[in-house]
Amino acid sequence: MRLFLVLLFAPLLLVGQPVRPTADNIAKHVNYLASDRMKGRGTGSRENDKAARYVIKQFKKLKLAPLGTDGYRQPFTAKVRRVVVPDSIRPANNVIGFLNNDAPYTIVIGAHFDHLGMGNQGSSKDPKPQGQIHNGADDNASGVAGLLELARYFSRNGVKEPYNFLFIAFGAEELGLVGSRHFVNNPTLPLNQINFMLNMDMIGRYNPERGVGVGGFGTSAEWPEVFKGVQGEVKFFTDRAGSGGSDHGSFYAKQIPVLFFHTGGHDDYHMPTDDPGKVDTRAEAGILDIEIKLIENAMKLPKLNFTEVK
Repeated sequence: MRLFLVLLFAPLLLVGQPVRPTADNIAKHVNYLASDRMKGRGTGSRENDKAARYVIKQFKKLKLAPLGTDGYRQPFTAKVRRVVVPDSIRPANNVIGFLNNDAPYTIVIGAHFDHLGMGNQGSSKDPKPQGQIHNGADDNASGVAGLLELARYFSRNGVKEPYNFLFIAFGAEELGLVGSRHFVNNPTLPLNQINFMLNMDMIGRYNPERGVGVGGFGTSAEWPEVFKGVQGEVKFFTDRAGSGGSDHGSFYAKQIPVLFFHTGGHDDYHMPTDDPGKVDTRAEAGILDIEIKLIENAMKLPKLNFTEVK
C-alpha cells in the first residue's frame, strides 16, 4: 500500500521540485566541463568528445529529441591552427536537442562547448601556452551550464509553450564560429522556422558595477516590448549590435533576430587561469532568470521580425 501511494503521488512530488536554474546545478556542470581532466576541451581532442557526450547525456535525461544528422550530433570538420605543428583538420560536432511543443516556430538557445585545449591551437593570451591546460570555465563552461539549465527549465516546467526549442551546444567556436556557421549552412530545422536565437558565451564572471551585457537589442523592432518591465537580482544593459565574435553572429548573418549574453572580459580570458572556482554561479542563476523572463515575454508575441543593425 505504501509503495502504491508513493507511485501515485510521485508525479506531484516532481512537479513540486524547483525547476528554475540553481547555483548548485550550474556549479556541477562547470566543475565537470572545466576540470583539469578535461584538458581544455580542444577541438578534435578526446576530452572535447567527452564534453559532447556529457551534453548528450543531459539532453537524454531531459527527454529532448535528437535533431542532429547523427542522433544528437551534427558532425563537421574544422581546421585547427596549431602553434607548434602544421595546420590540421580535426573532427568536431554540434550537439543538438529538440523540445517539440508542436508549434510552427522554434527558439534556438545556444552556447559553445569547446575551448583552447592544452594551448597548442592558438588564441591563448599566455606568453608560453603550450602544454598548459586552458580550462575555459567562464569561456564557455558557464554558457553550457546555462544552456543545460534552460533546457531543464523549459522541458520540466509543466507548460506546453507556444514555441518549440532547439538547444545547441556548438563545437569549434574558438576556431572562428565554425560549428554555428556549419549549422546555419546545413540546418537540421528550416531557418525560416526559427523565431530568434539566444546565445550565452562567458556568463560566469558577473560584475555588479557593470552588469551583464545583452547584445542584439537592435536586431528586431519587437525587442523593446519584450524587455519592458524585466528586472531581476542582477542588472543588465543592452547593446544594439547583432554581429560579433560568438555564435549568434552566424544567425544574425542569416537575418535571424538574436540576443547575446556576456558578463565581460577579464584578466583570465584565454588564459590557463580561467578556472571553475572563479565562476559566480549564484549570479549566473540570476542571469538565467532574466533570460527566462525575456523568453517568456517573447513567446507572448508572434514571430519576431528581423532588423538589420546599421
